[in-house]
Amino acid sequence: MENAFDDLLAHNRDFAANFDLQGFDGVAKSGVAMVTCMDSRIDPLGMIGLVPGDAKILRNPGGRATERTLVALVLGVNLLNVDRVLLVQHTRCAMASKSERALLVDISEASGTDASWLDLGAIEHQRLSIIEDVHRVRSHPLIGDRARVGGFLYDVDTGLLEQVA
Repeated sequence: MENAFDDLLAHNRDFAANFDLQGFDGVAKSGVAMVTCMDSRIDPLGMIGLVPGDAKILRNPGGRATERTLVALVLGVNLLNVDRVLLVQHTRCAMASKSERALLVDISEASGTDASWLDLGAIEHQRLSIIEDVHRVRSHPLIGDRARVGGFLYDVDTGLLEQVA
């Protein structure tokens, strides 16, 4: 019987055959942390010319500076060499395309289960939410001026980043 993950495990064996990060200490070699969306059109390292080992990459729906994201950034800034933080949302994002209620209705219909209790964090005003998230990271007492923080909008159709904050 075939395992649902056999293809991925085969690709992993190929990857491991040329693996060259053994012994790496896990710090962000370029000093960069990026918070971005889980959207599969986004190549966080490639879009800014970095490679594995260079940056901390944090992904969530919408690329928001959530409480757990802030915890990761505190660790990165204080223990893992991060001194630049990019908060990157993107065009044509599902989290910014509909209201919270409309997204919950879609999920409820797709799953056949009431999802009205779920807090998705839909983005009502995308550029404003980027500015608010930059402020949220900059004003965190364990991050503050220890890192430069920028907010960006990534265009999934051109590959370009636009600095918003």
